[in-house]
Amino acid sequence: MKLNSVMRVRVHSPPEAANELIQAVTKLCDLRYGEYDSVAWISSTGEEQFRPLLNASPAQGQTGKLSKLPSVAIEFSIPNDTDLLERVVIEAILPNHPWERPVIRVSTESEVLL
Repeated sequence: MKLNSVMRVRVHSPPEAANELIQAVTKLCDLRYGEYDSVAWISSTGEEQFRPLLNASPAQGQTGKLSKLPSVAIEFSIPNDTDLLERVVIEAILPNHPWERPVIRVSTESEVLL
């Protein structure tokens, strides 16, 4: 057994954008877990809400009005490397995500490799 230090990345997106986002990430990092690659988790479709404020340029919704849209959570792990994380965010997530400001959550964790 081996503990592997990783960064767990979670981003919400419209369901129709999930596969494109994962494909963009795998061009930079193979999302490997043991003898598997392209390992990612996509949640069931839920609902996300937001209200664009005055200076926002929303891809959907209107300034000042509460919107609720279908959303999935995409999660994947990358090596604990801040330079790689920066590339994943700047080169894969931001250009392939349809929202003006996608919420990206990152936590550092240990994964057990058997």
